Amino acid sequence: MLGKTTEYAIRALVYIYIQNSEGKRPGFKEISKMIDSPEQFTAKVLQSLTRAEIISSMKGRGGGYFFDDLSIPLKLSEVIESVEGNGFFLKCGFGLNHCDAGTPCPMHEGYSKVREGFFRFTNEQTIQSLAQKINNNEATLTRVQKVLTKKQLRWQ
Repeated sequence: MLGKTTEYAIRALVYIYIQNSEGKRPGFKEISKMIDSPEQFTAKVLQSLTRAEIISSMKGRGGGYFFDDLSIPLKLSEVIESVEGNGFFLKCGFGLNHCDAGTPCPMHEGYSKVREGFFRFTNEQTIQSLAQKINNNEATLTRVQKVLTKKQLRWQ
């Protein structure tokens, strides 16, 4: 359902949030390594997130990527719409330009339920809630089967 760019954006934001919580500002190479993403692609994703004012960046010593205010919840739906576009949660599952209850595609009835459920889920989940799951060792940050503990994330 989500594109690679969005997947990497969410993982990068979670990693940045965890690092910012520890008083660190990671650079794109570190982020790339920790989220298992190609460096140049990660740099482009981070540049887009910075342009969208989701995160900020600073060059030079002590620089890196950071949230301006860690206390403001960032909903997954906001990140997804920023990367995928405003109409992401309205898209037709069959790929038609126009699809609704009056002129449904063959997948409309089932797909609209999935899409609505996914929208509700992404409105409830935040970058902060995902980071908390990692900090609590309830989830991992990458597809790699090793669990990164809070101590390991701080060491990076």
